[in-house]
Amino acid sequence: MSQHYYQLCCRYNGKVVRINDRHGRVHVGRICRVTQSTVFIEPVIQRGGYGFGFGYGYGYGYGAPYGLGLGLITGIALGGLLFW
Repeated sequence: MSQHYYQLCCRYNGKVVRINDRHGRVHVGRICRVTQSTVFIEPVIQRGGYGFGFGYGYGYGYGAPYGLGLGLITGIALGGLLFW
């Protein structure tokens, strides 16, 4: 089964995804790297601001990447529709 998730993660590399793990946690972020045993994602963080212009306003950014073992994944979905 982890081979299936490895192939999915490789296909979704660079895209925002939603990953469910065996502990019931949901991870939302952009896949930045995939190895045979681990997928690394940069979590999506919501930014708030004080107006419009450079460095201000509302939107989304990415946090520091972290690894998630492919054996822990129970589901993965492309995240393009998660924010609309």
